Amino acid sequence: MNIAILTGGGDCPGLNAVIRAFTKYALRRGHKVFGYKDGFKGLIENDFMELTDKEVSGIIIRGGTILGTSNIANPFSYRIPPYGSPQKPVDMTSTLIENLKKNKIECLVTIGGDGTQNMAYKLYEMGLPVIGIPKTIDNDLDATDYTFGYDTALYVATEAVDRVHTTAESHERVLIVETMGRYAGWIAIRSAIAGGGDIVLIPEIEYNSKDIIDYIKERRKKGKTFSIIV
Repeated sequence: MNIAILTGGGDCPGLNAVIRAFTKYALRRGHKVFGYKDGFKGLIENDFMELTDKEVSGIIIRGGTILGTSNIANPFSYRIPPYGSPQKPVDMTSTLIENLKKNKIECLVTIGGDGTQNMAYKLYEMGLPVIGIPKTIDNDLDATDYTFGYDTALYVATEAVDRVHTTAESHERVLIVETMGRYAGWIAIRSAIAGGGDIVLIPEIEYNSKDIIDYIKERRKKGKTFSIIV
């Protein structure tokens, strides 16, 4: 079986490790693996490389992705010339499917977050066999406990929250640490708990400025002259 694999969306820790693991697993079972470059753009441009043991050797310790990635190459609304323009996106799915047929690809593996997997699901609905590997630091995908990339992002965010404590206390300031996460508060709430944040604002729970100000004032009455908002 010929299998296509790509990485879409933002980069995160673990991408090369997944590419390596999947490639080795498939090769041991007699399949061929082709890595398409820069996400779905590679499928549209027919830009790919065959992945062998040699190609994936040693990449487990490297950050990023050897295949490149893109968070703007939507095949259903393609905005990159020469096929379209920022003003007039073009549906390039027919070209994508034709390229896969030309290369006798029988399965597509997509490593990505919600945007990548939503596009992959649409291709699945068109009849293309798809395997989705959940990748996002936001940890906002269903049917998995933790998406890879999340743990490292949480560690970095926790360290950031922890490090601003002395500055906030020394200057008696209210400091705000803004985390990644889009519409999910996983990184914010867990880094705040682990790093000692005083106030946590997440998309899942509504909040208003008055409550935040009142809480900060209450802390000051108790002798807490600084606050950290995550």
